[in-house]
Amino acid sequence: MNALLVDDDYFVLTALEKKIDWKALQIDRVYTAPNVAQARDIILRHPVDILVSDIDMPQGSGLELLAWIREEKYDIQAIFLTNYADFNYAQKAIELQSFEYFLKPIEFDKLMLILQKAVARAKQHRSDEKAIQEGYFWQKNHAKLREHFWRKLIDACTSFPMKPADLTRSIEEQRLAYRMTDTFQPLLLHMFPYNGSLGDTEKGLFDFALLNVLYESFQSPEFSVETILEIRSYHWIAVLKWDRTPDPDAVEALCSAFIPKANRYLKADACCTVASSGSLEQMSGIVKRLLQTNDEVVKCRNQTFHAERFRRQSVEYAPPDLPKLEEWLNLNRPDAFLAETSAYLKQRLSLQALNASTLSLFRLDIVQLVYSFLKTKGIEAHKLYAGRTNDRLLAHSLDSIEDMEAYLSYLVITAMDYRNFTEQPRSVVEQIKRHIHTHCKDDLTRNDLAELVYLHPDYLARLFKKETGVSLGSYIIQARIAAAKHLLETSNFPVQAVARRVGYANYSYFAKLFRQEVGLSPNEYKRGSRNEELYEPR
Repeated sequence: MNALLVDDDYFVLTALEKKIDWKALQIDRVYTAPNVAQARDIILRHPVDILVSDIDMPQGSGLELLAWIREEKYDIQAIFLTNYADFNYAQKAIELQSFEYFLKPIEFDKLMLILQKAVARAKQHRSDEKAIQEGYFWQKNHAKLREHFWRKLIDACTSFPMKPADLTRSIEEQRLAYRMTDTFQPLLLHMFPYNGSLGDTEKGLFDFALLNVLYESFQSPEFSVETILEIRSYHWIAVLKWDRTPDPDAVEALCSAFIPKANRYLKADACCTVASSGSLEQMSGIVKRLLQTNDEVVKCRNQTFHAERFRRQSVEYAPPDLPKLEEWLNLNRPDAFLAETSAYLKQRLSLQALNASTLSLFRLDIVQLVYSFLKTKGIEAHKLYAGRTNDRLLAHSLDSIEDMEAYLSYLVITAMDYRNFTEQPRSVVEQIKRHIHTHCKDDLTRNDLAELVYLHPDYLARLFKKETGVSLGSYIIQARIAAAKHLLETSNFPVQAVARRVGYANYSYFAKLFRQEVGLSPNEYKRGSRNEELYEPR
């Protein structure tokens, strides 16, 4: 398999040649060309499977090259590199069936994964052609047929499990070499991508890399991997088909070996939950118990669990020492608070007295404790915690002990930081004053201003009056009148336009307030400022 690199920048070509592990991609030969004409010549003389090309080049664009490739019926996977996020470029690349559209500067780790996918597709195309030529086109779809069979079985297990007759009919329809007495074993893999990793930013590439690692990790002469399915985001089920008596130790060893690979190569934590093995007829019940266990068990990351060892029992919720935690909040000791909650979680876990239900009650207690603490400080917690970060951490807080600790850390550190901010009244008041002066034309209600600093409107009003000696409403009027005076002195706007620019749609009301503050009408003030300019000594 050969690759062709096309770019008018010598340094880009050199970097692509040296920084990509072409041998690992099973690329035998890498050709380079500085322009479209030389690239065409290479394609005419040598077989090329993968094309990596710049789009914008002085002697012809990469899109023109791909158009020629498609016209000449060459089966080449094309990856475009460009400095410009131009929609027209992207649209044209899609029309020409390019494999990927990749913005510079080049992230070589990500490009390596894209190249792996392109190589896999090139191999698949070769395999498809061979299958068609040999008359075995059904082989191409065999993996898809197995995937369809297992997805149908797994989807049905939580509602209407497939009966033996349904299973037999489905096996015949999919032409699968399964017998009802065959032994299968499902594994559930829960992935936890690190922030900023491919799993966090490029889900498609992450899934591709994950499947590669999974199929490579779960290799054994004792079983075959029938399929690996994503049943919901970052939750995958792998189905093993045993050729001999199942060996639980062997499966656990493979899971334990997979987890560090996930940490290293996928930049993600992982949990494996191993189900019991059974016949095809038993699979619906086994998968159902596996999914229930996954939802109920409280996990620590990077560990392997066994569904059959999980005891389903009612666990009585015992809250942590809430008065002690409240004391740490009042003493401004988030470190002690978080150490106390972590110790509680680990202790309850060691006693097997923690499940999804009790963990949820624990979270509710902590949230109420923090919200109550903030309320005593006049801080409106539901506004302080409104945002994507809170929503993301809250949504994942029951996934694992580590996710719960991350959510609690965000909850408490945010509360302490904002408590410290509000205990410096001058900082709060200065922020409000700056907003009033820069937005005096806007509707400045007490509620809107309070939302800016996540405080209760009554608390903000008292704080503002105490710090400035002026009520919030009076200060807004003063700021608007000051802005109006400046406009009357320095602009040629009509007086009515000035009123609108400082937030007063009703001119009569503006004029009344202006006279109260200045002692003159707006027109009198404007004429007076003009006369002062006229008679100013030179």
